[in-house]
Amino acid sequence: MNKVSLTAPTPAFGERVVGAAAIALVASLVIQNAVFVWTRPSGYGDPIEKVLAWHAVHRGVVAIAVGSEALNLPLLLVFVTGFHGLVGRRGGAGADWSRLAVAAGATTAAVFALYAVLWDGVVLSAGGLAEPSPLFKLVWQLHAGAFALALSALGTTFIGAALAAHASRLAAPWQRVLGVAGGGLAIAAGVANLAIADGSPILLVGLLGYAAWLVWLLVTGVRLVLMPRKVGAA
Repeated sequence: MNKVSLTAPTPAFGERVVGAAAIALVASLVIQNAVFVWTRPSGYGDPIEKVLAWHAVHRGVVAIAVGSEALNLPLLLVFVTGFHGLVGRRGGAGADWSRLAVAAGATTAAVFALYAVLWDGVVLSAGGLAEPSPLFKLVWQLHAGAFALALSALGTTFIGAALAAHASRLAAPWQRVLGVAGGGLAIAAGVANLAIADGSPILLVGLLGYAAWLVWLLVTGVRLVLMPRKVGAA
């Protein structure tokens, strides 16, 4: 009599795939921001004349930054979707939080897409202007407002993922604190959406939450990649 071994089907997004997506997302975001910061860009609180002058000569930099979003968005969606699957396969503890992370992650992707498209509008209109127009200023302010709202959605994603990871023991205990604190800072930036669109430095609060997200994502990604695989019994 032959002994037949049955093994469970391998999930599409296992620990290593989800972890690799997290690490790849961090790498993409770091490169994207490094290229951008290297050129000393104008901030949302700078005079609109300076904003126009910078965008008129740095179209290529904006093209790289905006083009990177085409990679960042699917990586984010693969991470939150796969992470929800991991939580479910570990008994479902934290499933509600992981569902929140999936919904918020999809919203984050949508708002960042709007932010990127508005940035296209800023740089395309800058090339044909000798001085800032009311429309140019409006698109720039909408771009800033979209970024603030994206931070709020990202903060919700951060909190949901961090609490789900803690409940399902996919992350270290200190990562929950980082997630709640960093996510709260990012959400606070969204609350101050109008002020940020008008150039308020309160954006720095949201950027602290954004930095915390990168740290959490990298640590979680490495942890998942190094997590030993379960071997099915024959």
